[in-house]
Amino acid sequence: MRKIIIPTDFSDNALNAIKYALELFKYDKAEVYFLHAFEDEIYKDAEDQRSDDLSDVSENIRKRTIQSLDNLIKEVYDIWPNPRHSYHPVASQHSIVDAIDILTDTINADIIVMGTKGKTDSKSAILGSNTLKVMRYVAAPVLAIPDGFEYIQPKQIVFATNYLIPYKRRELKLLCDLAVPYRANIDMIYVAKTPTLSLRQEVNRQFMEDALCKNTIHFKHVVSTNIHGGIKDYCDKTEADMLVMVNSRDTYLEEILFNSTVDAVALQSKIPLLTLQNIRRD
Repeated sequence: MRKIIIPTDFSDNALNAIKYALELFKYDKAEVYFLHAFEDEIYKDAEDQRSDDLSDVSENIRKRTIQSLDNLIKEVYDIWPNPRHSYHPVASQHSIVDAIDILTDTINADIIVMGTKGKTDSKSAILGSNTLKVMRYVAAPVLAIPDGFEYIQPKQIVFATNYLIPYKRRELKLLCDLAVPYRANIDMIYVAKTPTLSLRQEVNRQFMEDALCKNTIHFKHVVSTNIHGGIKDYCDKTEADMLVMVNSRDTYLEEILFNSTVDAVALQSKIPLLTLQNIRRD
């Protein structure tokens, strides 16, 4: 049974991420948790009401949130009925990142699906601040859906890797499970000046090939000194439906995620971005 967390702020972008997730996992038996975190709303409402009793304000918001989540689940049942899926509302008074982190540990979530930006993020930003924080710090894969992206079956998946670390089987199995129902190709791309791999890299490449044995895999070398630009150009050229990267030390994504500004994320990805965390989990 796959366990999926879908955070929502009830924005159009969040609803779009819900649509994408329910379509992508329509063949899976899944427990889907719709999560809304309302910590910021507590202080805003308390200030608006000039109230010092945060517990009363919090309880009122919690009730309002549960009602909104129940309405969302009813809409999901009406529009996307799927006997393989069951839905759960989760209202949390924590920050969005802490709420996702806590729920991930509690249910041992397989994946988090969320929009790239929420209501309060700048339209010029590539990834919203909360999405970046979840990618950085939460110990589960994150699938970020661009604002307005319409669901299409993933047929061409690009996995950008430098083969410097051995990936966890659970993470690779998730990718395998995503690709198999749609018979998607997976292009493993290595962006560097030369295609030469060290012995360590060769061992890791072979491990990935073995772990993804059910999939059609192509190993590609992209000649470029600009990692971000090389990945983006390859995705554009192959009309990729999804980009996969790993958040770990010595990987391409670490350099992107821990850059000082969001706008420095040179990928400007217009396709879903799956971030694997490569953390040992049961």
